Amino acid sequence: MFSSPKLRHENGPTTTSKPESKPITGTEIEAEFSHHDLTVARINNGSFGSCPLSIISAQQQWQLQFLKQPDYFYFNTFKPSMLKSRILIQSLVNTEDVDEISIVDNATTAAAIVLQHVTWSFFTSNFQPGDAAVMLHYAYGSVKKSVQAYVARAGGKVIEVQLPFPLLSNEEIITEFDKALKMGKINGGKIRLAVIDHITSMPSVVIPVKELVKMCRDEGVDIIFVDGAHAIGNVEVDVGDIGADFYTSNLHKWFFSPPSAAFLYCKKSDKVLDLHHPVVSIEYGNGLPIESAWIGTRDYSAQLVIPEVLEFVNRFEGGIEGIRRRNHDKVVEMAEMLVKAWGTKLGTPPEMCSSMAMVGMPACLGISSDSDALKLRTHLRVLFKVEVPIYYRAALEEEVNPITGYARISHQVYNTIEDYYRFRDAIIKLANDGFKLGRGDQAGHGAASNFRGHDP
Repeated sequence: MFSSPKLRHENGPTTTSKPESKPITGTEIEAEFSHHDLTVARINNGSFGSCPLSIISAQQQWQLQFLKQPDYFYFNTFKPSMLKSRILIQSLVNTEDVDEISIVDNATTAAAIVLQHVTWSFFTSNFQPGDAAVMLHYAYGSVKKSVQAYVARAGGKVIEVQLPFPLLSNEEIITEFDKALKMGKINGGKIRLAVIDHITSMPSVVIPVKELVKMCRDEGVDIIFVDGAHAIGNVEVDVGDIGADFYTSNLHKWFFSPPSAAFLYCKKSDKVLDLHHPVVSIEYGNGLPIESAWIGTRDYSAQLVIPEVLEFVNRFEGGIEGIRRRNHDKVVEMAEMLVKAWGTKLGTPPEMCSSMAMVGMPACLGISSDSDALKLRTHLRVLFKVEVPIYYRAALEEEVNPITGYARISHQVYNTIEDYYRFRDAIIKLANDGFKLGRGDQAGHGAASNFRGHDP
């Protein structure tokens, strides 16, 4: 166990109370993000997040404090400071015990911890070959591959919930999830694991996680893991209310932390008794929070700077709740402006958007594959300095002039209306110029013709 919190080394960041800061101004927000490339309309906070200059400065102080006297830092400062970060996260996401919170590098690491545990359940015969894992077809690519690497290789059967897109309501998600649960129980089958996204990445949709978790409980699913990679700072996160066994969220996407930092919540139960970090260190066997806190000599500053991040977000009216509410309202406003200008439609109703929204793009652009979507994304970046992910959605047979391309736009506190106007005008120009994907090297002058990737 970590010791009780103490004051940090006198020459490092301090934990003493400070006078209450004045509410942040527009000019101060601009200054905090002045390190961004100001020539780019960056409407893609969802991929990599954003860290303000004041937090970068605080992070550097942590780094220097370690380098100044590593031994003192390790023995006197590190553990109580990491505990303080965990306590703050505990208060943000409503857990009963700080020992239910571990800090890890990212949601992918958290998934590896949970899925490694599932693998051992197959190896110890608690689970049997052919037992099923259920996950969304929309699940993030690295998590889907992790399920293959850990669960499928151990003998588990993977069932993907096929969700439609565009979506009109939560009922469509609930119906398809129910079908998958029933499929997993055919002929006496057992569903051992459910992986549920809180906010899917591409396409971006807020999933009714509480309802799906309850459905899993009612059906006797053994382990429920919610991947909330985009969640904290974007939607309300109350892990006690959600009720899953495990929940993870990145702190560097929508919570202004430097990369890389995330938390993994593990509900106290028999399931977590043999949970371990994939990197085995000297702390092995001391409990997951302690194992995760120290995985050998590395830079832990992104995880230790959480108190300063919380001070930053609390400078905004309403704190993190106020930020996410305003971001949601603004992204919906900008999305509706774009679909009106382009004569298209949203991929989901506004209530299924977070601080990200899926915006239909003109059918005349001719997006007919994932490769086309990447080409258009590169074209927008290179020629128009607009950074935005594009999602390809295959047309149904009966559709006439279908929308096959959707842009995932984000809104964070640094964005301005001009960012979205630039995107709007770029697409209008392409449409008016007769631009169409699939015509030689027209998209990005061939810059993306051989590129394959996956949006973070």
